Amino acid sequence: MYQPRLETMPREELERLQLERLRRTLAHIQRNNPRYAQRFSGIAPEDLQDLSQVKELPFITKDELREAYPLGLACAPKEAFVRFHMSSGTTGTPVINPYTRADVEQWAEIMARCLAAAGVTAADVLQITPGFGLFNGGFGFHYGAERLGCFVVPIGPGRTLMQLKFIKDFRTTALGAIASYPLRLIEVAREEGFDFRETALRVGIFGAEVWSDETRRYIEEAMGIETFDIIGMTETGGVGLGIDCRAHEGIHVWEDHYLVEIVHPETGEVLPDGEEGEMVVTTLTREGLPLIRYRTRDITRILSRERCSCGRTMLRVDRIKGRTDDMLKVKGVNFYPRQIEEILMRHPETTPEYLIRIGKRAGKDFVEILVECRQRDESLREKLAEEIYNFLGFHAEVKLLSEGELPRHPGKAKRVERVEG
Repeated sequence: MYQPRLETMPREELERLQLERLRRTLAHIQRNNPRYAQRFSGIAPEDLQDLSQVKELPFITKDELREAYPLGLACAPKEAFVRFHMSSGTTGTPVINPYTRADVEQWAEIMARCLAAAGVTAADVLQITPGFGLFNGGFGFHYGAERLGCFVVPIGPGRTLMQLKFIKDFRTTALGAIASYPLRLIEVAREEGFDFRETALRVGIFGAEVWSDETRRYIEEAMGIETFDIIGMTETGGVGLGIDCRAHEGIHVWEDHYLVEIVHPETGEVLPDGEEGEMVVTTLTREGLPLIRYRTRDITRILSRERCSCGRTMLRVDRIKGRTDDMLKVKGVNFYPRQIEEILMRHPETTPEYLIRIGKRAGKDFVEILVECRQRDESLREKLAEEIYNFLGFHAEVKLLSEGELPRHPGKAKRVERVEG
């Protein structure tokens, strides 16, 4: 562990710290941004006597953060900011998160915890493939690695042949990436006759996209590594909100920095532990853009608040199932792309590359599943269509493609295409 005392704090002590930091965050907002503070009119920090009272505070949404562009909700003077990062979305006004020096230090701390949870130490060589720019990923990995004392290979995105060369030549032991990039590395490695088992690579830390347990097993088998699912977002300060430990029994959220609730996506009602809903995050230690009850749109559930077998006491949430805005609806059935991925990846004949085409034809809903496979087989097509119907309750037209037929996109993988006509 990077910070054993904090990461194993008894729950009673942890919740006292959370309450203290929640009050401090509310006071920070009220002291530094009158416009933002209007949201909490009539609520004084000292009024909060119990963590459950957080539900009395209003939610804040991504749309509201966009409306405040560029610095309408910032809670520090401009001269206190050392830089900003921006959400990676490509539509609408961007969300800007300004960072103070203390925010950068907080980010480095939680990322060091994440890397340590994945078994990374000062003896490791960490190859960082997310970008170093407005997107926050590359910097987060870099700061955490610096705290641990790793040797960093800051290559950034793309240049897959060079990525493989560096993995071999620098004896990279740990790889940070968006979740779909290992699939591209595996694909190019096969074309080039590159064998990951002849390298020193042993750990993969992947996030920024929803990826299934089946895809995790595929990556681990193909690369001969242990993988870790890391979560986080620009709005809450960047990658590093949480990660699964080597027990792989849920994703630990760093509760001394973040307060997590699960709410009903439609009503906003707080749900009991174990029930699936939308994750809501309150930042407890951020200065530049503190957030009270931010609706992340991520769908998950709280698995446990008990001590994990790894020794950590921070709560564990399930791996992200999808986002509320990722949910698809066809023929009256709601589903997430990850559910399709889980079905496809159960079959060794398929590759991880697929596309869901959804829309209307002659006024009727339709859904097509285009999936690359190593061998076209009519019985496989029928089997996949049957499993989709049995597990999800709707008929889909499955089309088998040869390897390489679907386009490869830089950055996050494109899994859904909406079609009209």
